[in-house]
Amino acid sequence: MSLAPDLIETLARARADLRMGVPVVLTDGQNAALVLAAETLDAQRLADVLALGTTPVLAISARRAATLKARAYDGDLARVILPPDASLPWVLSVADPADDLKMPMKGPLATARDGCADLHRLALSLVKSARLLPAALVLDVVDGPAMASEHRLTLVNATTAAPHMLKMSPLHPVVNARLPLEVSEAGRLHIFRPEDGGEEHYAVEIGQPRRDTPVLARLHSACFTGDLMGSLKCDCGPQLRGALAQMGAEGAGVLLYLNQEGRGIGLANKMRAYSLQDQGFDTVEANHRLGFEDDERDFRIGAEILKRMGFSSVRLLTNNPGKIAMMEHSGIKVAERVPLKVGENAHNRAYLATKAKKSGHML
Repeated sequence: MSLAPDLIETLARARADLRMGVPVVLTDGQNAALVLAAETLDAQRLADVLALGTTPVLAISARRAATLKARAYDGDLARVILPPDASLPWVLSVADPADDLKMPMKGPLATARDGCADLHRLALSLVKSARLLPAALVLDVVDGPAMASEHRLTLVNATTAAPHMLKMSPLHPVVNARLPLEVSEAGRLHIFRPEDGGEEHYAVEIGQPRRDTPVLARLHSACFTGDLMGSLKCDCGPQLRGALAQMGAEGAGVLLYLNQEGRGIGLANKMRAYSLQDQGFDTVEANHRLGFEDDERDFRIGAEILKRMGFSSVRLLTNNPGKIAMMEHSGIKVAERVPLKVGENAHNRAYLATKAKKSGHML
């Protein structure tokens, strides 16, 4: 019997620590590193790290490195070497593109090319999964377990954690209850909770859809600004209401409401992307400048919920070919794509055109 946290619980603790600015320690048995999220770093902790005597690096994604003209010798990431006079504003300016146009000259930035970058890769994966900017301060240490013990820091076994980070966390049904809706009084809301401590996801079931025929379904990613505030910068709100209305009209359907705000980067980073769009970058360019890919969502979640509810095939309400491909790859047959073209206006016309041109949306 052990009351100690397992790997999943340790990773959840590590994400929480990073969000609060607390360091974590990663070790693979041979190497070890102290890791802090750049976004939540403060001046005192930076001074404490620099006082340890070894020069840290700032791990950033290859997307961010391309913006900064920094060499990404490790392929998917770059290890930017901190200059001797590195300050907190310098670290944040490399991590956050908010002032790129005001202060475009941040380099030349020296990047490491020798040694293994596996711990740095895991560090970036952790800060991204914590919905923080993809930038991590990483300092090699001699004895990771000793440092973690001395400073009461979370210790993560990178050997087992790295492959685990690529997996989707198992989902478990929590509760479901009748929920009369404007579009249909025969509504029911199902709550699903992931094992990794992440946000819950929801399924809105309209009527009593049969399990032996393709169900009218939509994978809808949470959009606080569009769904709740009526934002005109996207078409999310109209898509949500349009999908529910169509399910109500047909008398049956399932809308999966997935908490993957901002195409999986979180609301804070989405607002950062909006700020960059105000500077003239399109939605894809903004994501890349932040260090993210075009789309960071995991549609396997939707497929897993459908399976949990007993569905094996769908008539998918979508304009996104990526959703279709992921459904099929995850074992859900897409019998039909049902177009959902609503919500275009003067404020989001360029955004929709970018989605069609660069992300292949069928608009």
